Amino acid sequence: MKEDFYDILGISKGASAAEIKKAYRKKAIEYHPDKNPGDTAAEEKFKKAAEAYEVLSDPDKKARYDQYGHQAFEGGGFGGGGGMNMDDIFSQFGDIFGGAFGGGGGGFGGFGGFGGGGQRRVKGSNLRIRVKLTLEEIANGVEKKIKVKRKKVAPGTTYKTCSTCNGHGQVTKIQNTILGRMQTAATCGTCKGAGQMIDKAPSGADAFGMIADEETVSIKIPAGVVDGMQLKVSGRGNDAPGNGIAGDLLVAIEELPHDQLSREGDNLHHDLYVSFSEAALGTSKEIETVSGKVRIKIEPGAQSGKILRLRNKGIPSINGYGTGDLLVHINVWTPRSLTKEQKDFFEKMKNDDHFTPRPEKEDKSFFEKVKDMFS
Repeated sequence: MKEDFYDILGISKGASAAEIKKAYRKKAIEYHPDKNPGDTAAEEKFKKAAEAYEVLSDPDKKARYDQYGHQAFEGGGFGGGGGMNMDDIFSQFGDIFGGAFGGGGGGFGGFGGFGGGGQRRVKGSNLRIRVKLTLEEIANGVEKKIKVKRKKVAPGTTYKTCSTCNGHGQVTKIQNTILGRMQTAATCGTCKGAGQMIDKAPSGADAFGMIADEETVSIKIPAGVVDGMQLKVSGRGNDAPGNGIAGDLLVAIEELPHDQLSREGDNLHHDLYVSFSEAALGTSKEIETVSGKVRIKIEPGAQSGKILRLRNKGIPSINGYGTGDLLVHINVWTPRSLTKEQKDFFEKMKNDDHFTPRPEKEDKSFFEKVKDMFS
């Protein structure tokens, strides 16, 4: 079982944003590769802390995690931060350390080299798409093939190290102040932080050697997702120039309305209308579910407002806590227009005991007559 994000950072569920950031900084400094060279256990803890911080520092992701746990981000290659590598961590959270580990690379001494002065690896921008799903697709899970237009490095493009920053992506300045000599780092204005510049590029490529290309992405969406949930497909966003790493494809879920069913959490609701003769005599009806049509039995004497529960006919819990139910709400339908014969009949029966709520006096033959009249 995956370790709880709050336990990883050593904080409570009610921790503030400042407390979350402080806890992450403490853990990341403790397990930083520069401080623990060759220690794979420390490196793993470093990655786990970054994964936890990536989710808990984002209000939307934190809310989904608090409600659904790890499964809010899992399934079909999605993750809130799962599978993060060192380049992901340093490119996203490097600035959180200030000067804890020296100069370039946002305080890490170079994004790719862990203090060895290596070239910085930038990450491409994320892409966002919206996927519309029916209740049936949400209930059963689905694989969608979506066409995505993303930027990719043009074939034949070559890069060279930026001469201004020597591949670090940042330039360091030392200034004399009344407090002494202070060192500051800023994004390189020549390469815009990439650490590399185009050497050769084919025609049609942009200033970074990139071209827009449409490709089909297969997205496996797990059962039980909810409207507004955002899933992530790692590495399917825009490429980054040079030796950079690709961004991610963020998939926002939109739940389409169903013509007969409505959703409440993992439960589904269905309004079923029956005539008062059917309610009195009992009947069977075929209704729609997310797994196909089923026939239900309505016992004689059913009252308007009665709820029939069809267990496990709802939506599977994304947290793995079973499947919701389908609640069928019985509504006894009263006709809005009557023929003269029907009106005369009801006028005669207006004061009859059959129309008084006294179930012990119900006469089945009476309702048979009513049923024949409205058939």
